[in-house]
Amino acid sequence: MAEQRRPGANGAAAPEHVLVVFPGYYRSWAAWIAQCLERHGHRATLQRWDPPREVALEDSLGDLLLASGQVLLVLNDWFFELGPRPPGEWNDALRGFVAAHADRFAAVNLTNRPLLPATAVLEPASLWALSEEAAEERLLRRLGLEPLARPRALPGRIRYPDERCEIWGEVPRRNPRFTGRDDLLGELHQRLADAERGAAACTLVGMSGIGKTQLAAEYAHRFSTDYDLVWWVNSDDRTIQRDRLGELAVELGLRIGSEPGERIRAVRGALRRGEPYANWLLVFDGWDDIEAVSSLLPQGTGHVLITSRNRGWSEHTDVLEIPAFLRPESTAYLMRRAPHITAREADEVAAEFGDVPLPLVQAASWLGESRMEAAEYLRMVRERRLSTVDEPVTGEGFPQSSLTSWAILLNRLRRSQPQAIEVLGLCTSFAPGRIPLGLIRAYPRAELPEELRWMSTDLPAWTRALDTLVNYSVLTRETRGPLVAEMGPHQESVHMHRLVHDIVSKLTSDGSHELHRRAVRTLLAEADPGNPADSRNWPRYAELLPHLEPSGALESRQPRVQELVLNCLRYCTRSGEYSGGLELAQQVREHWSRFMDPIDQPMLDLATQEGNMLRNSGRFRELYELHRGVLAQLRAAPRRNEIGELVSKSAIASGLRSLGRYQEAYDLQCEVLDGNERLLGPDEPPTLVARHNLGVTLRMLGRYAEALELDLETLARRETVLRARHINTLHSGNAVTHSLRLLGRYREALARQEPVVRLHVQVLGPQHPQTLEARSQLAMCRRREGGHAPDVGPGMASLLEQLIQLHGREHYRTLAFLTNYGNYLREHGDLSQARRLIDEAEAGYRSLLGPAHPVATGMLSNTGLVMQAAGERGEALSMFESALAGLGATLGPDHPWVLGCALNAAGARNFNGRIEDAEELSRDTLRRARHALGHEHPLTLSCQVALAADLRAAHEQEEAGKLEEDALLALTRTLGAQHPHTLSARQRVRPYWDFEAYLG
Repeated sequence: MAEQRRPGANGAAAPEHVLVVFPGYYRSWAAWIAQCLERHGHRATLQRWDPPREVALEDSLGDLLLASGQVLLVLNDWFFELGPRPPGEWNDALRGFVAAHADRFAAVNLTNRPLLPATAVLEPASLWALSEEAAEERLLRRLGLEPLARPRALPGRIRYPDERCEIWGEVPRRNPRFTGRDDLLGELHQRLADAERGAAACTLVGMSGIGKTQLAAEYAHRFSTDYDLVWWVNSDDRTIQRDRLGELAVELGLRIGSEPGERIRAVRGALRRGEPYANWLLVFDGWDDIEAVSSLLPQGTGHVLITSRNRGWSEHTDVLEIPAFLRPESTAYLMRRAPHITAREADEVAAEFGDVPLPLVQAASWLGESRMEAAEYLRMVRERRLSTVDEPVTGEGFPQSSLTSWAILLNRLRRSQPQAIEVLGLCTSFAPGRIPLGLIRAYPRAELPEELRWMSTDLPAWTRALDTLVNYSVLTRETRGPLVAEMGPHQESVHMHRLVHDIVSKLTSDGSHELHRRAVRTLLAEADPGNPADSRNWPRYAELLPHLEPSGALESRQPRVQELVLNCLRYCTRSGEYSGGLELAQQVREHWSRFMDPIDQPMLDLATQEGNMLRNSGRFRELYELHRGVLAQLRAAPRRNEIGELVSKSAIASGLRSLGRYQEAYDLQCEVLDGNERLLGPDEPPTLVARHNLGVTLRMLGRYAEALELDLETLARRETVLRARHINTLHSGNAVTHSLRLLGRYREALARQEPVVRLHVQVLGPQHPQTLEARSQLAMCRRREGGHAPDVGPGMASLLEQLIQLHGREHYRTLAFLTNYGNYLREHGDLSQARRLIDEAEAGYRSLLGPAHPVATGMLSNTGLVMQAAGERGEALSMFESALAGLGATLGPDHPWVLGCALNAAGARNFNGRIEDAEELSRDTLRRARHALGHEHPLTLSCQVALAADLRAAHEQEEAGKLEEDALLALTRTLGAQHPHTLSARQRVRPYWDFEAYLG
């Protein structure tokens, strides 16, 4: 049965077709209206309304009537400003042309602001602040349509525009003055919609001030109904970018810790899976540094939008070049902001500024606020060029005239609103982008310079100054931010475009600039939480860090500001922001070395943090050389600093360990521990660190029993002094497990490590670097214990992927697990993948450490095992012999690594028919293993089984049988009858040894 339709409100028959006419600003409303009509059985066509100004309004309205059916105008006050039109033209057209064709025109109203008086002829139905159901009912009633009892089900429901995304994250407020760019927005939307799944990423590139950010923000608002999640990431600064992206984890309900890298990995994983939202949009604003693109750029079912000046994005994403305004866009914008100027005058102003949006915004603000005639304004711009500046501000061809226009604005403000100039000068002492101006009122007792104290005491003056700068489009207000959320809703956070920041900085007097910088330094120091070890403070440090350099904090001689700088470095160390932290440390060193002695305490603290980050980044040689230099300077000082020397010696010992100089590291670490116990006592944190590090060194020397004894003592002391959940106590728990496993006490190690990992996850989160280290240890415990749980292999593969995401493929911790997983795959028959991973790890270690390093040498043994499993016995023997000779020369014949290489070399000699050589090496290896590791260590028993095999091959059955029987009894007693080592020995499978790379 055909649906029943009643006549329209004005007596016309209900239309079968509706032309929905909308300003680009309201595309989402137009799309919803069209879908609503189609659900109730009517055809709808969308047409964007932006008629050329030179075409008479009646002609443009008449063109709409060429379509069949009714014309529905989607109105707000902005609709009538398009063009713009001379005063009165719209009222005349409504009273004349539209009234004459009232049966063809209808309207809906989306604003609560007054419309033109003559709009009454359209009888607009107000949809303002209605629910979706009420809006649909009112729309149909206005068009004279009866709703269908069972509306059609259409694919791809369009969200009701007043229904916000599930997650709407810090997208800049919509600019009500946004002009033009409709074709660009349409092209951008089409590119993202048409992209292949997982590759829907587009970068808007162009010079500063061209409008990339505004275009991205307008896209997010205009197409918000396409998405369930929209998240804005300020990307000017890498630390802020990572922190902001990580904040999305909380919004997604991901239960993880607060370490930025951990959160980012979890977020990328959720976006890739489309859980809980498949339709998402992430906007990275100002992402010029593409070095970390592989670890930050999301993939999945959603869309990524980037703004950047870097055209190198073409290698990673689709790129859309953003040109200057078209001239009609420029003139339309100018005439809307300054209605008193003519079209010709607007054209002259646009030409003067090259149609670049940012200077046009400033020019329009000036003309609109001052009511100055365009000719006078242009004369001032042209005649008052600043002779001190001969080049464009950004080096990007930015019009010189814009600098002059800014000078005019600043001069006016100096006369009419000097307090706004003070606030503006203060802003230039922060970094561009988000500026936490709320710090001023959050810390009213801060010792600000006398000239600026009004900012914290005179709220009305403060508000007037900010309003002035916002009205002139110098600043934009931010809706929220980490600091603002902490400090309360009455605080302010603003955004300053980097180009505005650059221009204003050049035009601000040098005398006041230092005053403002001093004030910002004071505020930043006040905002220092004081405990960078607490991950709850990391968002605050991420917010403060970008402002250190522009505020002059890096060159400050104030102890409190210097402590802020050091705490920001400590934050970088704790949170894993090593790259940015090392860059900051280099800047700090450059400044501090001009007025500090190298052995002043702040410089020593700087060296400590820099060394920690070098170590964690795998830059061991630099760590070693840095602290050798520090120690030499300390020793040359007239007054001894024994504690400082111990700190440097500890760092040097760490460097020596990583460089493979284990005995030297041990001797120095013993000296450090003795010194700390003598000067500080046995339970002070530095002493506990020294004792822990000595245990690490003992493990590297192969002295596992001594390491375990020391690890247990350190753990007990830390549990008493620091408590069980302290990060260092957790580290000691991991060390105890490691020593137990290396001693062959696999079941005990596994039983210990499972609760250690659970506690790591509870305290630090599952993706914290130390948690991943603990999980790696657990994976090795499970492998060595001998269980055949089906999830061991997939678990190792997943863990390897997480390590790669955190550290990259070339980091020493990633290389270690590449090795372990490669050995696991070889053991389980996947020789192709095992060879690929082992080859990658071997090459990585050789590049990182040099070919003579013990770890690089030991990797040859793993390569040999892959070759041997593939039947390449001659090549495998060569690898084993090289590893044995190299490690024996550097570590001595009794080191467990050397014994393991000897076990493999003896087996390869046997396989290659060199039975006597194999027996000789096996006999010597067994003797040394019993001495170094004890008679019942798994490696010793493997050597015993291997010697039995060589004796059988030499037809010495009696001795072979006795050795084999004793070994089987010992294996059954220590590992169990069903352990893989025991079963292999019983089946007379030749034992081998995996080299497990370890750098401490």
